[in-house]
Amino acid sequence: MASTLFTLLDDIATLLDDVALMTKVAAKKTAGVLGDDLALNANQVAGVRADRELPVVWAVCKGSFLNKVILVPAALAISAYLPWLVTPLLMAGGAYLCFEGFEKLAHKWLHSAAEVDAHHDEIVRANSQAEVDLVQFEREKIKGAIRTDFILSAEIIVISLGTVATASFTQQLTVLSIISLAMTVGVYGIVAGIVKIDDLGLYLLGKGKAAASVGRGLLAFAPWLMKALSVVGTAAMFLVGGGILTHGLPPLYTWLNGVAAGDGVSSIAIPLIVDGAVGVAAGAIVLGVVSAFTKLRR
Repeated sequence: MASTLFTLLDDIATLLDDVALMTKVAAKKTAGVLGDDLALNANQVAGVRADRELPVVWAVCKGSFLNKVILVPAALAISAYLPWLVTPLLMAGGAYLCFEGFEKLAHKWLHSAAEVDAHHDEIVRANSQAEVDLVQFEREKIKGAIRTDFILSAEIIVISLGTVATASFTQQLTVLSIISLAMTVGVYGIVAGIVKIDDLGLYLLGKGKAAASVGRGLLAFAPWLMKALSVVGTAAMFLVGGGILTHGLPPLYTWLNGVAAGDGVSSIAIPLIVDGAVGVAAGAIVLGVVSAFTKLRR
């Protein structure tokens, strides 16, 4: 009995050690996408009234958890029964990210100045009137953030699944669950902190001279940070989306791998430039198709 118990404990310890190692490898491989996920989501939930920031972050976070609940079993099932379907699905998601990014760039050409001003006035009016149902008003923003999270989460889960492709089903499920939980808690915890930087600055203004200096610095820094995240978030859509598309084009992906294996700045810069260019081109094509289809329907 004792020997059986020790054998069981040894097997459990070995399993946990293997899971920890595979989780570490998966986390390293998905670190870049996690950075893009953070920038995109911080940008998506910005711009709402101060007392609505955390509820919006929490709403998107709950949607992100639901995405993982759908994606983890779906990824395991597709990997087991329809492995050929993984790449087409990822490329469709990448094309959608490129479309969203290009739509943001093309916004001023797609909408007249009167439409932009009217939309801005609507946001200001909604944020200044307590009787407006802000949850309803913010629903589209939340939906958009959850859609973007779904695509990025799918890529992270597929990348993680690739690191445990030869492991047992139990190990695969455990690693994907740990990565999904850590990713969601980490990303939205940081997003919540970012959107409340200005509130922290206001709080510190009344806490003595040294604290007030820090508070003023935070208040000056917050708008610049949000503008930077807006730019980084849009760029991330092209880089992540373009990167997914180049992964699905074997000749281009092989060439980029060869470039990335070299030394110097070019080994980093060229793959980024190519991914971005592919992302912009794909976004323009998808937006053109969507715009034409919309006009035909009208």
